[in-house]
Amino acid sequence: MSDERQKLGRWGEQLAAQRLGAKGYVILDRNWRCRRGEIDLVAKDEDILVFVEVKTRRGREYGAPEEAVTRSKAKRLLELGQRYMLERDFEDVDWRVDLVAVELDQKGELLRFEHIPNVVWAW
Repeated sequence: MSDERQKLGRWGEQLAAQRLGAKGYVILDRNWRCRRGEIDLVAKDEDILVFVEVKTRRGREYGAPEEAVTRSKAKRLLELGQRYMLERDFEDVDWRVDLVAVELDQKGELLRFEHIPNVVWAW
């Protein structure tokens, strides 16, 4: 991954953490990793554990951010959520996977910020 793409992704994750925090979410972890992958943000929404996938795009060359959550990506996010819960000893906790879609124009101006709860079940 190029430095520019990583920088853009980290910027989108920071924006997502700020905006979700403003909505009352408590950010528990950022960029949690295991050998199977990474969860961008882990948050609590009241009593629900939320695993947040953040997709940031500049332009539509690679499609809309939400188009990046394919069936295989959704399956991996569910698996990562389960691994996180096992590792952190979360038992009998409701959880879900959300998507934050961030789109910028070519100049870097924010065009869209959309939080989509339960993205894995939404399609």
